[in-house]
Amino acid sequence: MQSQQEIKIWLEENKITEVECLVPDMTGNARGKFIPAKKFLKEDSRLPEGILAQTVTGQYSDDYWELLETIDGDMLLEPDSKTKRTVPWANESTGQIIHDCFTKNGEPHPFSTRAVLKHILSLYKEDNLTPVIAPEMEFYLVKRNTNPDMALSSPLGRSGRPETARQSYSIDATNEYEPFIEDMYNYGEAMGLNIDTLIHESGAAQFEVNFIHGDPLELADQVFTFKRMVREVALKHDIYATFMAKPMKSEPGSAKHIHQSLLSSVDGRNIFATKEGDYSEAFFHYLGGLQKYIPNVISFFAPNVNSYRRFSRGVSSSPINLHWGYDNRTTGLRIPDASPKNYRIENRLPGADVNPYLSIAATLACGYLGMKNKISPSAPYEGNAYEEALTLPRTLEEALRGLNENPDIEKLFGERFIQLYTSIKLMEFEEFNQVISSWEREYLLLNV
Repeated sequence: MQSQQEIKIWLEENKITEVECLVPDMTGNARGKFIPAKKFLKEDSRLPEGILAQTVTGQYSDDYWELLETIDGDMLLEPDSKTKRTVPWANESTGQIIHDCFTKNGEPHPFSTRAVLKHILSLYKEDNLTPVIAPEMEFYLVKRNTNPDMALSSPLGRSGRPETARQSYSIDATNEYEPFIEDMYNYGEAMGLNIDTLIHESGAAQFEVNFIHGDPLELADQVFTFKRMVREVALKHDIYATFMAKPMKSEPGSAKHIHQSLLSSVDGRNIFATKEGDYSEAFFHYLGGLQKYIPNVISFFAPNVNSYRRFSRGVSSSPINLHWGYDNRTTGLRIPDASPKNYRIENRLPGADVNPYLSIAATLACGYLGMKNKISPSAPYEGNAYEEALTLPRTLEEALRGLNENPDIEKLFGERFIQLYTSIKLMEFEEFNQVISSWEREYLLLNV
C-alpha cells in the first residue's frame, strides 16, 4: 500500500497522463502497454506470459507451449515503485515503471529475467553479502540505415565530416557530437540515471558511458532504461545509436564491462580485502568461479549471433580467453589497480547487446559458485593475452551447449528457464543460418 501511495503522489506531482507499464523480455527489450494514469492504480495489470518466450525477431520458441504450461495465459504484474521515471522524449507527460512478473499463484515468474537476477541476489543476502557492481556501456552512433543490406557508417559531426580514424579518449572527437551528448545527459538526469563519465572509444563515433557503482538490480534497471533512452536521443538527432556487439567489420566491438565487488552486510567492509590490505581468500575463490563457470554462461554475455564476431583477434579489442591479470586489459578478467576498500574484478566478456539482468545475474552466479565450491583461479597472466589461444566459443550454438552441461548453473537459473532460453536462442541461430551472405556469393558461387 505504501508503494501504491508513493506512485499516486508521483503521478499527481508530475501531472502524468499515461504510464508505460514495462517488462524486460528475454532479449532485454521493453515489452508492455500504455495505461492512462487515472486507471493505473485501479487496474489489476496483466500481460500474456508469452512475451517472455519470444525471439529477437518476435517468433516463439519451439518449446513455447510445453514450457509455459498454459495456453498463453496471463501473468500478473506488480509495479516496482523504485523504477518510476518520467519519459522526457514523450509528446505528453508520460511516466514509465518497470514491473515484476508473477504467476497466477503469486510466485515470481520463472521466465522473467528480472526475477532471475533477484533470485541470485537473494542467495547473497542469505550469506550476509551485498554485491556491488558498476557497468560500462559502449555504443556506436551511425547514420540512419533503412537498408539492411548496406554496411553501417559513422554520422557527420559538427564539422560536417564523418570520423575515419582511431580517436580513443579524444576530447575534440567527442565534441563533434556535442548536441547528442548534451541531450543524452539531460535525458539521463531527467530519468534519474546515475551516469558518470563519458569517453570516446577507439571506434569511429563509438562512446563509453560509465555508471556509478551500486546495487545490481537498480543498475540493471538503469542500463535497461539507458539503452532505450540513448536510441531515442539519437533519433531526435536523425541518427541511430546501436548496441550491437560488432556492428562494423573494420571497427572494434562494443562491450558492457561489469566491475564487481562484495560487501559484508554486517559491517560494510569489502570482503575481497583482508585486514592487512591483501586480496582475500573470498576474492580468489570468486575469481576462480568466474574462470570455471563462465564457459557455461557465456551465452548470457554473448546472447546473439552477432555477439561472437567480437571474440576475434585484431581490430575487435575484445578478450579471447579467460585469463586474468592485474591491471591487464588484454585478459578477459581484469583486476583494476585500486586501494583495498575498492578491490574489484572487471568482467570484460559481456557485449553491449546483453540483457542487463541476465548478464549481471550470470557473473554474480559464477562468483557465488566459486566461493561455495572454493575454486582456485589460475596464476595471474602477466603478458599479452591476445598472443594466447582463442578459447571462447565462436558461435551461439557452441555457447549454448555449455549452458546445458552444468548442474550447478541449472539449479541457480532453473531448469525450465535454461530450456526456454536455449530454445529461443537456437531458433535465432537457425534462422540466421538460413541467410546466404555476400561473402558466400563472392567466393563460392563460381569457385567451388
